[in-house]
Amino acid sequence: MSLWHHIAEHISQSTGTDFSPSTPSSIGGGCINSAFKISDDKQTWFVKTNTASSLEMFECEAEGLNELAAPQAIRVPRALCTDVYDSHAYIVMDYLQLGRGAGQSQQLAGEQLAALHQSQAERFGWHRNNTIGATHQPNSWTNKWADFYREHRLGFQLDLAARNGYGGSLQKTGDRLMSCFEQLIDHDPQPSLIHGDLWGGNLGFDQEGQPVIYDPATYYGDREAEIAMTELFGGFSQDFYAAYNDAWPLDSGYRVRKTLYNLYHILNHLNLFGTGYAGQAQNMMDRLLAECR
Repeated sequence: MSLWHHIAEHISQSTGTDFSPSTPSSIGGGCINSAFKISDDKQTWFVKTNTASSLEMFECEAEGLNELAAPQAIRVPRALCTDVYDSHAYIVMDYLQLGRGAGQSQQLAGEQLAALHQSQAERFGWHRNNTIGATHQPNSWTNKWADFYREHRLGFQLDLAARNGYGGSLQKTGDRLMSCFEQLIDHDPQPSLIHGDLWGGNLGFDQEGQPVIYDPATYYGDREAEIAMTELFGGFSQDFYAAYNDAWPLDSGYRVRKTLYNLYHILNHLNLFGTGYAGQAQNMMDRLLAECR
């Protein structure tokens, strides 16, 4: 039995209908996974594959999509099934025809993301660890946001950077930064359900212009960490931000905290892709330390 025959059988079992696809078509899958469109004359599915060791990553993705879907605030693709066969892990989910949105579509995205963030928990974290890209992301439940972010976000990434050979001034500056969190996180956020990796490439729009988010790194955290990442690499219009702030304005001091929250993603890029991000991380930490004086 081939991998694709196994996947077709798994889809048939999961849907309760016979699925007899033609040859899968390769489509863009980012820098981590291979992605395919698989269909017959009645059904079409999106499949991501990787090595067998990636099964846990796909299981986390499926659970994250389910968590984001539960409030029915913004559309996410349905994760149908995950498994390993013949040294390959895979995840099957809804295939959606997506494009890029503007104007009203971006406005809807802002409104719906604010609605998603209204779904909250009693503590920060999630019921399981997951991944941010290909990097392990710890999510142990924590009562205080500053403690969670210090230990499970920046502290984790700095420790990983040290193991990857990035020591010296980066670690010394990081140690100083970790000691002034109480000055930088100077508000009292609620634990909001967030996508966790919401850059422009993880937001699309369906054929009716409805927003869709995918490839999550889900947890409950400060919603400002989500908004900060949308600003890191671009792809979100002023209509998006205006609609979000109309629905739920950000707290004062966000402009400083934004740098702190985006430092997590820059450190993650340093650990994933190398020294090209070291200078940016150092510069961000220097700017944050200047706010602590």
